[in-house]
Amino acid sequence: MKLVVASDTKNHVTDAVIDDLKRRDHQLTLVGDLVAKNGKWAEIAKEAAKKVSSSEVGQGIFFCWSGTGICMAANKIPGARAALCWDAETARLARKWNDANILCMSLRFISETVAKEILEAWFTTNYNEEHLDEVRKIG
Repeated sequence: MKLVVASDTKNHVTDAVIDDLKRRDHQLTLVGDLVAKNGKWAEIAKEAAKKVSSSEVGQGIFFCWSGTGICMAANKIPGARAALCWDAETARLARKWNDANILCMSLRFISETVAKEILEAWFTTNYNEEHLDEVRKIG
């Protein structure tokens, strides 16, 4: 799958996630500090979320220090359904119930191990269309 990975900081967690995504054979587009020092999370989120909403990529994986700011900014883009996930179960439910297409994580809170658990849940859970009416209401 084509993915966009965006962050306002590059660190050991972003590096571990990028490595994991490559092992899963995803095609990656990197945005923000993963490419060049920018640090402006709102701009990074909007640029990356537009790639998801336009179907240039299938999904996004976004990071900022709390995870909250980049998630809020991403959700301003029509068609973006960003979810801030701090554990595998939250990621699984975001995919299953909300058809989330952007996974947001906190660089302050998430370890490399937890990030990989979150990715596993994210990529192995399908959307349950029984919640389609609810998802349409937020569209």
